[in-house]
Amino acid sequence: MLETQPNKKKKKLVNNRRKSRELVMKSIYRGILNQFDVNQIKKDIKDDPDYLKADEVFYQNLFDGVMSNMDQLNSEISNFIDRPIEKLSPIEHSILCISIYELIYDTTIPYKVAINEGVELAKTFGGIEGYKYINGVLDKVAEKRRHLEFSKN
Repeated sequence: MLETQPNKKKKKLVNNRRKSRELVMKSIYRGILNQFDVNQIKKDIKDDPDYLKADEVFYQNLFDGVMSNMDQLNSEISNFIDRPIEKLSPIEHSILCISIYELIYDTTIPYKVAINEGVELAKTFGGIEGYKYINGVLDKVAEKRRHLEFSKN
């Protein structure tokens, strides 16, 4: 019985992080559609029913990290997509910002996890085939930005 406890706790943490990523995606999406008022977005997201299920510290760190590096992330995205960044759907744009942020700035997250989480967000919130596009872009970014880790697999 004791052996199953850590697995449950670990799964809960993963779910909390997934919920946090969903909230960050919603926050960035909102900012793309409206003007970015980071403080208002942070305040309003607390009303989302999923906020209580999320890892608040992870949400804050991820959202702040993405927002602090938005220009660099947009530049990086532009290097790997087949259209102007303005032509991306706000959902795709938000997901790419999150996943590419994790690939570049948070090497504690394995590149496969960053890609998988982005693909899962796209499957849940994006268009019917959007997850394939997200996966392709993130694979290219991982190959360039996590070359050593990527080449081992």
